[in-house]
Amino acid sequence: MTSPLLGVVTVEALLAAGVEHVLLAPGSRNAPLSLALHAADAAGLLRLHVRIDERVAAFTALGIAKASRAPAAVVTTSGTAAGNLLPAAMEARASGIPLLLVTADRPAQAVWTGANQTFDQVGLFGPAVLRTVRVSSTSGDERAWRHQITRAAVIAAGTRSRQPGPVHVNIEFDLPLVDATVRAPVAQPRIPVVAPSDGVVVHEVTTPARTVVLAGDAPPEVGAEARALAELAGVPLLAEPSSNARTGSAIPRYREQLARLAPEIERVVVFGHPTLSRPVSALLARDDVEIIVVAQHAEWVDPGHAARHVVDRVVLPPGDPHWLARWDHSAPAPDALTPEGIAAAVVRSARPGENLVFGASSSIRHADLAPVSQHPATCYANRGLAGIDGTLATATGIALATGAPTTVLLGDLTLQHDLGSLVAPPTEPSVQMRVVLVDDNGGSIFEGLEQGACEFRHAFDRVFRTPQCINSAHVAAAFGWKVDEVRSLAALLGLLDDTISGRELLRLLPVSD
Repeated sequence: MTSPLLGVVTVEALLAAGVEHVLLAPGSRNAPLSLALHAADAAGLLRLHVRIDERVAAFTALGIAKASRAPAAVVTTSGTAAGNLLPAAMEARASGIPLLLVTADRPAQAVWTGANQTFDQVGLFGPAVLRTVRVSSTSGDERAWRHQITRAAVIAAGTRSRQPGPVHVNIEFDLPLVDATVRAPVAQPRIPVVAPSDGVVVHEVTTPARTVVLAGDAPPEVGAEARALAELAGVPLLAEPSSNARTGSAIPRYREQLARLAPEIERVVVFGHPTLSRPVSALLARDDVEIIVVAQHAEWVDPGHAARHVVDRVVLPPGDPHWLARWDHSAPAPDALTPEGIAAAVVRSARPGENLVFGASSSIRHADLAPVSQHPATCYANRGLAGIDGTLATATGIALATGAPTTVLLGDLTLQHDLGSLVAPPTEPSVQMRVVLVDDNGGSIFEGLEQGACEFRHAFDRVFRTPQCINSAHVAAAFGWKVDEVRSLAALLGLLDDTISGRELLRLLPVSD
């Protein structure tokens, strides 16, 4: 068998597994895959996206999979190119995002011989992946290759296991890598994989208690379920910005209200992955509170080791209206160009049918203090491991998957960590994206943590805040972005009301809260 044919079979196996988007980082050893993907894209069988930076490619694929809830693939050559996929793999593993990491490799006999661009790639991603699959052009046949790769895609999707996540497919290609006579990929029937038939576990609560519904980072359908449960039972809904439940009767500024009301809470129903505040973490660790986790996947969220019930669905008795009334439902919008005021303006201006992506550091926490929107966009954030890397690439993937205008709210360090995502190759599909950059010159989030105390001021700027003194707007302009320097809240609101057209960056220098 030959490497070019293995490239074709790999692409056909991805098609059979329902993969519609593939990110490709160019290289030599992955040439069989590159040519087969190009042919499949030209035939309209899938959508190919090319990026020169493997980390950008991986987070873009992550964003596509996050928005579509279907496996996306990222393809690289061998060596350090493969290693650059690790951060996105870690986030996908922690968030349950179906992602296929397809890495080209040299034949096994070349490992640890000093052969060029060769490393022992099997096991490279360790616990960050659900499974590692090895395929080689020097062994097996078309049937075996197809089976291994489609099986990897099914595992990534979590169809049988109820646990989607990243899977590593390492493909050893021997020479020759190209063959002008090899056939092109053809359309494939979808694999008829059926989910397990176990019934849904419904936990019916009958005893009254002072209850809150807590919604953390989650896809829209989970957020809608959390909101519906809270509104039907008449209990407070504490919803993080990326929960997609933060609308309707959701309680604004709930973090601040927990200082007063948390001691009285007797039951918490958890949806999604709540991560934003220590008061919430403390609540979820209390032994005197009944914690019910509504789990979307086989793995569930229980950082406080206190969950008493893990269920598919929950039914609550009617709540006490006096308990609900004790929570303040008012939250006036800030009227200054503070980080909080900027976040409130962005949340308010985002429209239904659009996407809103939050940076994982201060930006999403400021949005958590914004008034509740009654007409929200679909919201996203990388909250699995809450890293700031890859935020813009993730947002690009979300925009590519949905075709919807996308707004990104982030800080200067988050943008600088992902400057490669500002590059849009002219041969690639473009997106409608607006980046709202809160340029406060460093990691301001640390000021509110222990290391921000006055006794550590002598070291704070250098090892925590790390001001960069870079005008990222100039960098964005060099990469072809339309840039506006915004100096007032009124000007920001005016720009946010405009339709997103192409790639825009709004740079704001916030005043202190």
